Amino acid sequence: MSTYVFPDAGPYTPESIAIGNARQIELWARSAHADAGAEAFSHWDEDGEIPGACAACHSGQGFRAFHGLDGSTPGPLQSPVPTGGVVDCETCHNPGLATIETVTLPSGVAHPAEAAEVPCLTCHTGRAAGERVAGATADMPDDAVNPELSFVNPHYKIAGATWLGGYGGVGYHYPGKTYSGRFLHAKPVATCLSCHEPHALTVNEAICLTCHQTGQPDEIRISRQSYDGSGDTEKGIAADIRANSDLLMREMTAYAEEIAGIGLLYDGARYPYFFADANLDGVADQSDGRPVAYNGWTPRLLRAAYNWKVVNADPGIHVHNPHYALELLYDSTEALATARGADFAAMGLLR
Repeated sequence: MSTYVFPDAGPYTPESIAIGNARQIELWARSAHADAGAEAFSHWDEDGEIPGACAACHSGQGFRAFHGLDGSTPGPLQSPVPTGGVVDCETCHNPGLATIETVTLPSGVAHPAEAAEVPCLTCHTGRAAGERVAGATADMPDDAVNPELSFVNPHYKIAGATWLGGYGGVGYHYPGKTYSGRFLHAKPVATCLSCHEPHALTVNEAICLTCHQTGQPDEIRISRQSYDGSGDTEKGIAADIRANSDLLMREMTAYAEEIAGIGLLYDGARYPYFFADANLDGVADQSDGRPVAYNGWTPRLLRAAYNWKVVNADPGIHVHNPHYALELLYDSTEALATARGADFAAMGLLR
């Protein structure tokens, strides 16, 4: 039997052995991608498994199986994946990523992607597209309540989809309107990693200072005109988007009461987020102790609500594609205001 004695000092103690990527591991371990207790990774803990449709983005194992990086056939997972996984090192550093040339968006667009972008675009383009909303509301009277309609959720943190704009097709596009495509920003800012530190996920505000006078994205304005009717061009473009988003929500609420005849309430902490308030008391209707999902959808209201959610599902849309956000909000607000007979022009919005 051999005995090994480790010295108290010398060149081979753990403290003296440098780990080249220790800093990157530390940053990743503190990031949302490594937080196994976060809702994004723990939602299915009680079930003990993650459905295949969700596992591609909510588990490193699922991601590798979805792209065939584990030797399996690429494509949607037919079987669930065990819980407990996160976006691990092998999700973004698998050598097989170099063989993936495109990422297919929910709209069906096959977008050419570099290896470093594949994980980002796989998981941050949402799970719905405007075409799905168009199909669900096709051949229906715009302002008639249809009990077969239900809210279409674009999903969460969909920066990859909003970045690609009209080309990616995440929003509902109103007939006869044109929409801005991919927001190219500027040459030094061409990919996700141009701005986002890949391990900590923090934004490199120094890159903003290459062209802008501030590194605070919320304070940056990309236009000399006011989009929200305020006339204020000193504030960041994010403020215009927030103001127009709030206006659209007010229009949705007014339309629901006046046209659909059933009050609409939004609760961002509960799925499916939109709830019925038939007696207009400001409290969601209840059934069996649970809030009643909104049941007064008309095609016109559903399209607008979907676009509102698209804009608000990307907290950084003012950086990723402000033009596209403003277009979706403008067109949705115009559609509802026109149906209500409101003076849309008096709102002073610009597209």
